Parts: sequence; C-alpha cells; structure tokens
Amino acid sequence: MPPTPHRAFRSTHRSLATAGFPMRLWNKAKEHGVWDPRAIDFSRDADDWRRLDDGQREVLLHLTTLFQAGEESVTLDLLPLIQVIAEEGRLEEEMYLTSFLWEEAKHVELFRRFLDEVAGGPGDLSRFFSDSYHTIFGEELPTALGRLRHDPSPVAQAEASVTYNMIVEGVLAETGYHAYGEMLKRNGLMPGMQRAVDLLRRDESRHMAYGVYLLSRLVAEHGDPVWEAIEGRLGELLAPAVGIIHEIFARYDEMPFGLELDAFVEFAMGQFGKRSARIERARNQSLAEIEAMGAVEA
Repeated sequence: MPPTPHRAFRSTHRSLATAGFPMRLWNKAKEHGVWDPRAIDFSRDADDWRRLDDGQREVLLHLTTLFQAGEESVTLDLLPLIQVIAEEGRLEEEMYLTSFLWEEAKHVELFRRFLDEVAGGPGDLSRFFSDSYHTIFGEELPTALGRLRHDPSPVAQAEASVTYNMIVEGVLAETGYHAYGEMLKRNGLMPGMQRAVDLLRRDESRHMAYGVYLLSRLVAEHGDPVWEAIEGRLGELLAPAVGIIHEIFARYDEMPFGLELDAFVEFAMGQFGKRSARIERARNQSLAEIEAMGAVEA
C-alpha cells in the first residue's frame, strides 16, 4: 500500500472527536493500560510452581504456551490493520490503535517472564501446538491481516477484524484468561499471575470493544456485503477455534485444577453470541447510533 502524501493536517483546523467511541477507548487505555510487566512480583509464584506435581505443571505450561504464542502472533500481525485505519484518515481510531500494539507487546513480555522466572525456562514448547492452533495462528490470522496490505476494502477489513477481535481475542483469549485466572484464584495459586491476568483482561476488553465498534461501523457504512462477509468468516473460523479448546482437553486423561471442558465452551459461546448479536444490530443503525453504543460499552 503506497503512502498517501499529506496536503493538510486535520487536527490543525478542527478539534478531535473527544466524545466519540475511539477517543473514549483511548482515554481508558491511558488510564488503565499503563502497567509494567517487570513490576509483577513472581516470587510467590515460583514457590508455588515448585510445589506442583508434574501433571499440574504440564497443564500450566500448556495454557501459558498458547497465551505466549498467541500474544506474539498478534504483535507481529497487527500492523496492517493500523495502517489501513491511518490511510483512511481516521485519526481518533488510529490514536487508540497505537495502544493495541503496545499492549500486545507487553503481554508477550509478561508471559515470557513467567516462563523464564517461574517455570524455569522450560525449553521447546512446540508440543502444545495442535492442528487447530496452527490453523488459526499460523495461517488464518497472518493471512487475514496481511491481506490488508494490498486490499484495504471494507470486506477485507471486516474479515481481518473478525479473525483478530472476534475469534482470536473473543473466543480464545478471553475464554482462556477467564479460565486461567479463575483456576489460580480457586486453588490459591500464584498471586503474581492472578494480578497479571486481571490486567491482561482489562486490556483485552478494550481491544474487543473496538473490534465490535469497527465491525458495527463497517456494517452501518457498507451494508449487506460486509455483514455477509462477517457471517461467512465466523462460519469458517468458529469450528477450528472451538477445536483448540477440545484439543487442549484431549491431551489429558484427567484435567488438573478442576478445569472442565463444558465450562470453557459455554463461556466462549456466550461471549461470542452477545457480540455477534450486537454487530448484527448495526444493519439497522446509523453511524450516529453506532457511536452512541460506545457510551455503554467503552
């Protein structure tokens, strides 16, 4: 995508849309997103790790590895979406999106610290990557976001956002962090990681709110072709996304820590359904109404 020469600078002749949803998310990112992975105290976590049995360590390594790789992949793949929004001159949205990349990079650092300082630098963890995981993170995510470099169309933007926000963040990351955090709290384990997961979930909630906003805006602006692309993409990716959850449990005869497959899937599908319904409502809404929805969800 060739750069567009600047012949004017919008913020020099009109104010920023401070009441709009992207700017409200930007303000929340400044307020709640400024935390340092180095400040998380993992000393108690390391003590807890040493007291776990082999099966418990394996499950914690498994989940942490999937988080680590997932955060790395979105950090590497996210730039084309930011570039498309910038090329369209959506200054307020781009301002907020700058926090996306920074926050995803923090998450990479956080999980690597845990692996090194708590789990003792466990070496090659590729045994945890299932076929469905490779499908989503190795193929679909980089392909959908990379397409934006040569195809910035509304349909391509919608398919990229569905892949990233609805599937990777909404079905997988949100479900995983919810279960991971509840598992640690219920078993009285690893207060450092409990605190980190609370911060991660706060960051991710803003990311998903923007994804719902973006997809709703695209539907309101461009109508049925975008909605049909969203429906089609969701249909393609939901099965391998849920497959990742099933493949996690399939590795273990008995899951430690009281983790239950049905609870994972029920939470994932509940969140997915609510967001899908919210985006579908945009088919009958104006852009002004899409902005107003953020008053509730920001």
